[in-house]
Amino acid sequence: MSKLYFRYGAMNSGKSTALLQAAYNYEERGQRILLAKPLIDTKGDRSIVSRLGVTRDVDFTVSADDDVRAVFEAERARVRSETGAGVACLLIDEAQFLSASQVDDLLRIATIEDVPVLAYGIRTDFQTVAFPGSRRLLEIAHSLEELKTICRCGRKALFNARRVDGRFVFAGDQVAIEVGEVVYESLCAACYLEESGGSLGAG
Repeated sequence: MSKLYFRYGAMNSGKSTALLQAAYNYEERGQRILLAKPLIDTKGDRSIVSRLGVTRDVDFTVSADDDVRAVFEAERARVRSETGAGVACLLIDEAQFLSASQVDDLLRIATIEDVPVLAYGIRTDFQTVAFPGSRRLLEIAHSLEELKTICRCGRKALFNARRVDGRFVFAGDQVAIEVGEVVYESLCAACYLEESGGSLGAG
């Protein structure tokens, strides 16, 4: 039986880079993989973009209403038809944007279809609240791995602070689209509390 893996970390912890490296490792051994990401992630359109500058197109995107297992099965059939090969692994970027039921589909792909699933994403939003997809992955993934990065002070970063037009903000929608110039900074707990005035976001 294959496994569902969740590899998570704060912003800029190298998640997309690690995903692309895993894809390269499979393909270097002559194995066919599928790359996917949620449609809501508009960075790079249909590509996975590493902050090191490496970019690669995905095989498919996942919309909010998609049955991920059905989409995967269709893509696997396409690969088999075109190449005669099976799929050795499914890799998903920005997995925090999946729904809980779509994460359940990832577990079914790993256990019933016997295809390893490597999901990469962030654990919590800018208010320190878990994304639905991340929460479900933490609950049911066979394997959890934290990818680490550091805060501006040198401590391990835990949280993703949001800045809009240069100022830290601690209220708003979980996903920020078209609300000014939005950037994120990975902070340790101490720096996050300092910037938020002691508040843990929505808490």
